[in-house]
Amino acid sequence: MYSGALRDKIHTLKYEGRVGWAMIFGRLLIGWMESHPEAMNDVDYVIGNPTHTGRRPIQHIEAIMDAAYTEDVTRTFPLSRPGAHRLVKHTETARSANRTLDEKRAAATAHAAALTWTGDISDIKGATILLVDDVFTSGSQLQHVALRLRTTGAAEVRGLVLARVPWSG
Repeated sequence: MYSGALRDKIHTLKYEGRVGWAMIFGRLLIGWMESHPEAMNDVDYVIGNPTHTGRRPIQHIEAIMDAAYTEDVTRTFPLSRPGAHRLVKHTETARSANRTLDEKRAAATAHAAALTWTGDISDIKGATILLVDDVFTSGSQLQHVALRLRTTGAAEVRGLVLARVPWSG
């Protein structure tokens, strides 16, 4: 759950740029993949839901994915080398944090439209992708990015997050 200490540590990484937490979250990602081989057998790419290249103080998702690559010393998983991410966001879009559901959906649509696949576009055709993000709130962003990848040719897109916001209500 996105609460308590986990919420604080994700905030520390995202908003204070404390990269030590990226290393810990990267190790958690590798640990999950190691402990769920059945979910990883047919995954062609493990990619982060990218943050804007100009995000300050840190591109936190990219930092987590770079740390995961470093932790995968046997190169067991299809992670991109640090700095060579397959999905990149060069255009800044509105943030969805602290927005209404409709505003989150609009931001998610714009976010997905701003993404670029950096490899040969034929690489994505028929691929199974594990899309990694830090926080799941409404699901709009993962849904729109998955739809964009599917439209580009991916056969399947699965989502994996560090934390889910508790349901309100």
